[in-house]
Amino acid sequence: MSQTNAATVQHKPTSRKRWTATDLGLIAVFAALVAASAIVPGIPVGALGVPITLVTLTVMLSGLVLGAGRGFAAVGLYVLLGLAGLPIFSGGRSGLGILATASAGYIIAFPLAAAATGYLAAVIIRRTVKFRALWLFAATMVSSIVIIHGLGVVGMMVNAKLDFSKAVLADLPFVPGDILKNVLAVIIAMAIHKAFPDVLVRRVK
Repeated sequence: MSQTNAATVQHKPTSRKRWTATDLGLIAVFAALVAASAIVPGIPVGALGVPITLVTLTVMLSGLVLGAGRGFAAVGLYVLLGLAGLPIFSGGRSGLGILATASAGYIIAFPLAAAATGYLAAVIIRRTVKFRALWLFAATMVSSIVIIHGLGVVGMMVNAKLDFSKAVLADLPFVPGDILKNVLAVIIAMAIHKAFPDVLVRRVK
């Protein structure tokens, strides 16, 4: 193999295949980060009282930094611990009863959104250099609108007995805040990727 080809191989990014102790540690750290963001008092919106919180910021950040599998695991761990009884949902709520509230769709969506964002982020990191931040922001917005807000609307239709149009109207106040939180998540993620280039995709040594 020529030196040129060898250099090309050395810099070729590849997906992570196996989780190491470091990966498990990152999953635990980001699960704790999501839980900590939920402790910050939320702002209840509308008659249903679904709060605006910082959780969506840390959910998106988990996907942007950890990728699909680890992002899903980190946010999924947070959700499972909350459903198991730890008071780590917004407002100190916990337990399976949360699945009967208007917030249920959002909570169920969080791990899925982290996974989707993580998958898209890995593709973007591997294939782009220019406008990377813009592409990452687009990834967070797609995951937010399609998964978090989509399932949030479904949750309000099921548990709050709202029709589709009313559920969409109840969800709309969350969109501007999510745009700002997604911008912040991308800024933080870009800084992390700059400092730790192998955190999401490895380069073959």
